[in-house]
Amino acid sequence: MNKDFDVDEDGLTVDGYHVLEPVSKKAMYLRNGIVFVFLAVIVAVIVAFRQDIFVEYVDAGMISTLIVFVLISAYLIAAPTVYYRRYRYRMDDDKVEVRKGIITITHDMAPIERVHQVKVSRGPISRRYGLAHVLITTAGGTVSLNYLREDLADSIATKLNEKIIEMLKKRD
Repeated sequence: MNKDFDVDEDGLTVDGYHVLEPVSKKAMYLRNGIVFVFLAVIVAVIVAFRQDIFVEYVDAGMISTLIVFVLISAYLIAAPTVYYRRYRYRMDDDKVEVRKGIITITHDMAPIERVHQVKVSRGPISRRYGLAHVLITTAGGTVSLNYLREDLADSIATKLNEKIIEMLKKRD
């Protein structure tokens, strides 16, 4: 078993990253459940009207549709657990880092001196579970801290804004 994802008593991984709260998996599963229902309705419509849609290719079209639906469903079921397990973030005086991914692991870094905007967002699913997302915009792109407790997201946004103001005052 890989020890990189083990968490100590302070909630940090071996390499000093924070991990997500367990409730974040519930939010991910709810979101994926909504997507699943939406896709199931689309597949049901395709099945109900298959003669009109596929005409001469009913069998091949139906098989393809069902295979795609099964693959997407499997992804929707497995993705939250994998994403939860692999998602890590840390913030120090110089930068914010996020490691995340399901199939491809990405490592995003945003130097604090390059931050232009910090935004906290709470969608309906996130609010249901007391979670929020912090979107950090820099000159080179964005870094997003997802599925954080609302108080933690607000705290991170406040700290980033304070650091930015402090850096701007030092430049003057």
